[in-house]
Amino acid sequence: MKVLEKEQASDSLSHYVEQVGEDTLIIVVNGKPVAALMSLEGVDDETIAVSTNPKFRAIIERSRRRDRLEGRLSSEEVRKLFADTDTGHNGEKGNL
Repeated sequence: MKVLEKEQASDSLSHYVEQVGEDTLIIVVNGKPVAALMSLEGVDDETIAVSTNPKFRAIIERSRRRDRLEGRLSSEEVRKLFADTDTGHNGEKGNL
């Protein structure tokens, strides 16, 4: 990852695009990131749309916050929860 202070970014955009390659260029103002330039080679439109969607980012941040505060369940704990609550219409346990 390369970091460039906005005030020092005096070359053309095409110059920076050529420099990115497999790396990411982060533009900062007073040390705080404000923009990023990165290669999108091999990235599909859906991935771009989801990763830049404010609602999706809010969901991810909410999940991270809850994880920090409450912890998380192991995959074994999740399987047990589903096994304990998964019943079919006839009252028999279902398969996951």
